[in-house]
Amino acid sequence: MTPILEWGNNLIVLIQSMGEWLTIPMAILSFLGTEQFFLIVAPVIYWCIDATLGLRLGIFLMTATGLNAIFKVLCHAPRPYWVDTRVKAYSSETTFGAPSGHSMISTVIWGTLAVSLRNKIMWAISIILIFLIGFSRLYLGVHFPSDVLLGWLLGALLLWIFIKVEKPIIAWLKGKSPLQKISLAFAFSLSILCVYWLAHLSLGGWQIPEIWIQNAALATDVVEPINPLDPSGVVTACGALFGFALGYILLELQGGFETEGSLWNKITRFFIGLLGILLFWECLGFLLPDGTDPFSLSLRYLRYTLVGAWISGGAPWIFLRCGLSKKPTHNPI
Repeated sequence: MTPILEWGNNLIVLIQSMGEWLTIPMAILSFLGTEQFFLIVAPVIYWCIDATLGLRLGIFLMTATGLNAIFKVLCHAPRPYWVDTRVKAYSSETTFGAPSGHSMISTVIWGTLAVSLRNKIMWAISIILIFLIGFSRLYLGVHFPSDVLLGWLLGALLLWIFIKVEKPIIAWLKGKSPLQKISLAFAFSLSILCVYWLAHLSLGGWQIPEIWIQNAALATDVVEPINPLDPSGVVTACGALFGFALGYILLELQGGFETEGSLWNKITRFFIGLLGILLFWECLGFLLPDGTDPFSLSLRYLRYTLVGAWISGGAPWIFLRCGLSKKPTHNPI
């Protein structure tokens, strides 16, 4: 263990000495930086509040998640409780530690909300949450301070890049046909998978140290062993990314949809949309094989493409047909 990691674990042990009463508050804060939380927030915003912002959050989220998976493989760094038995594992993870996905993704998403709303209060809330989410990962024993710092830095860099390239890309895409847009979205999602595969190949004959596996098993009650080279996460992100784009492009052909409406309409939209997510997510997850062979991973990509397409296109189409929304006089997205 390097001096930086050793110093990090000493700090984590000190933080954890504050007491186990912090476990639940820290777990809640940690949840506010998860992909699952933002996969609820983004659709709610897209269906009921601001379609432009909701779509932006979905695309940014899945892109950041896919890139985080690449960075994790390139760093192939351990979690604190994998290398130091003094660290209590109040949570557990099977992927590599650096950079922190929670820190990176929360910086991108909460930062996007702050930039989009242009509100001082939202900026303050976002900065506080980004810091507390990172801190929670230290207390839970799943990240070194260096993991969190790297996640914040990469998240801020990605956010800056997204903001800079968003308008030029949108302007460029306006001249493309729907088929060309779909092809480009598919190619972009596959490019992330290809870079992940190259990062995986760069490890050569590297093997997960046995001590990491042993310490991780001893520190938690989780039966599932660590498996940081499992590509399921990046396949999920890339499938959902393509689905978000696909659904929106197909909806655009129908004229889009309007997020305005009564409170009752918005609540109904939310529950219909959520029901569809659960059907694609859980039912297909039950029916389709869950493995890491090429066939199973292809079906996972398809499954999450359907989830993404439902959120951005399928659910709004149902809203229009049920009279829960209407077509805008101009495309708001």
